[in-house]
Amino acid sequence: MRSLYRIAAGLTAAALVVSGVHAIQKVTRAGRYLYTADGNRFYIKGVAYQQQGAIVADASNPFLEPSTYIDSLANGTSCQRDLPYLQQLGVNTIRVYSVDSSLNHDTCMELFSNAGIYTIIDLSLPINGSIDSISPAWTTNLLDLYLETVNTFSKYDNVLAYNVGNEVVTQSNETDAATFVKAAARDVKAYLNSVKSSALVGYAAIDGDASWIVPLANYLSCDPSGSNSGATAIDLYGLNNYEWCGDSTFQAAYAGTEGEFAGYNVPAYFSEFGCITAGTPRPWTEVGAIFSSEMSPDWSGGIAFSYFPATSAQGQFGMVNISSNGSSVITGQDFDNLAAQYAQASPPNSPSQSSAGSTSYPSCPQQNSTFQASTSLPPTPNLSACTCLENNLGCQFTPTTSNYTSIVGSLLNYGCSLLGQSGGSCNDISANGMNGTYGLVSQCDPTIMLSYVMSEYYSATNDNSQSCSFGGNGTVNTNAKSSPTSVASSCLATATGTFVPTLPSGVASTTPTGAGSSGGSNSSSGTSTTAFDGRIFIGVSVLVATSIVSGVLTLV
Repeated sequence: MRSLYRIAAGLTAAALVVSGVHAIQKVTRAGRYLYTADGNRFYIKGVAYQQQGAIVADASNPFLEPSTYIDSLANGTSCQRDLPYLQQLGVNTIRVYSVDSSLNHDTCMELFSNAGIYTIIDLSLPINGSIDSISPAWTTNLLDLYLETVNTFSKYDNVLAYNVGNEVVTQSNETDAATFVKAAARDVKAYLNSVKSSALVGYAAIDGDASWIVPLANYLSCDPSGSNSGATAIDLYGLNNYEWCGDSTFQAAYAGTEGEFAGYNVPAYFSEFGCITAGTPRPWTEVGAIFSSEMSPDWSGGIAFSYFPATSAQGQFGMVNISSNGSSVITGQDFDNLAAQYAQASPPNSPSQSSAGSTSYPSCPQQNSTFQASTSLPPTPNLSACTCLENNLGCQFTPTTSNYTSIVGSLLNYGCSLLGQSGGSCNDISANGMNGTYGLVSQCDPTIMLSYVMSEYYSATNDNSQSCSFGGNGTVNTNAKSSPTSVASSCLATATGTFVPTLPSGVASTTPTGAGSSGGSNSSSGTSTTAFDGRIFIGVSVLVATSIVSGVLTLV
C-alpha cells in the first residue's frame, strides 16, 4: 500500500540533509556486546538495503547470486526517497552488500547519519571481487580492493562494521576457505587499527549443520597463537538465518541456534532473517524472539531481508517496489508487518557496560571430518614483492584483449597442463587452507601468477620464444636474467609473514571516524608496503590452485 506520510516524511528527510546535524552516537564493544556512548546496550535493528544486480541462472550459480551490482549508497536522490520509509520501519542499521569506492557517497551517508542510521558494509564485489568458495585465495588485488573501500568510507561516522565475506563457506567441504577469510579479517583489522578507525570487522555466515557452522564461528573469533589476542579474530559475527517461517516459536525455530552459540565470545547478530512462504506476507513475528531476553544473552539484533525486491533460489523477497521512473516507493504488507514488529521490540538493556567485561579469544577448534581449516594462515599479500616478480620474469602476460579477466583462468589451466607434461608443477601458485601451505606466488594477482606459469614453461623449453606465445598473449622479457624460481625466491623471500598493509600509492587517505570498536590487539608488525595495483579496478578473477594432479590446475 502507498504510505500516507510520503510528503511529510520527504520534507523531514530534506530538512535533515540541510541541517547537517551529526548527532549519531559512537557504538563500542565491551565483551560480547555493543553499547552506545550513553552506556545503553546497542541492538542492530536493521534491513538489507541493496538493489539487486543482474542474475544469470545456471548450474554454477545455485544460490542465484547477482553477477553485477548497484551501489545503493551512491545515489543521493534514491536515499532521500527511501529515508522516510526506513524511518517508518524504525531501523537503526542498514546492510549494503557491494559498493564502488570510486563513487561519491556523501549524500547518502550523511543523510543516514543525521537520521541515526548506521551502516554495515560488505567489502566484497560479485564474481571477481571476493574470496571464492571453491578456489579460495587472499591476494594483492583483493586486499587493495578491500582497503580502498574502507578508505572511502572511513570519513563517515556511521560505519558500524565492514564485512570481509558473505557466505564464503557454504558447506563442510569448503571450510578450508575460512583460513583466507581469517587472513582478510587480520589484514583489514590491522589497517583499521593503523589509521585509528574504530569500525568493526565482521563476517556473515550461511546457516547450516551445526557440525561445521559452530566450529566455523569459533574459528573466525579464535586466537591461533594461544595468547588471547584478537589480531586475527573478527569483531562481529553475522548468521544469515531463515529458520523462523510464518508464526513459529522460539522453541521450534531458535532454541537450537541459541544453545549452539551460548557464550560466544564476540558480538553476534542475524545478518539476514525473514523466511518467505510463497503467496503469503511475512508476519515477522521472529522479531519478538530476536529481541527477547531468551536471545539477548548471545545475540544483538538482526537485519531483515530485504528492503528492495530480490530474487533468490528460495523465492522472491522485498518489502517495497519502486516506480518505473524511480521517484516513488510503494510499500507492501511485508513492510507494514515489519514496521509493526520493530515498533514493539524492547530488548533488555543488560548487562550493563561496566559489567560486560573484556573480550576473550579462545584457542581454535581442531580439524576434523567436517571442519578443515588450518590455523596456519596465508601471509599478508605483498604488492611490492609481487611487482618485483612480475618485472623480472622471462615471459610476461600481455593479453590481446582488454577483457583479459575472461582468459586468465583458461590460460592458467593450459599453462599448468604444459608444465605437468614437462615434469614441472604449479605448486608455487597453489594455496591450501586445509594443510596451511601457501606457494610463494599464491599471494600475487592472478595475472602475475599467469606470467609466472608462462615463464616456468618458457624456461623448461630452454627459452624457446614460441613457448612464451600462449596464443599471442605472452611476450618475452629480454631484460630477465634469472630463472622464474630464482626470481620468486629473490623477490618473495621475505614476503611470507604478516605486516600492516597500506593503501596503494596514489590513493589519498581519508580521516577515519568509524562508529564501531574493533576491540582487538594490533596485528603483527613488519615492513609496510605501498604500491599501486591498477588491476583491482576491473575485477581480476581470483584463481588459485587447491589441488594439482599431474600438473593440471583446476580453476573455476
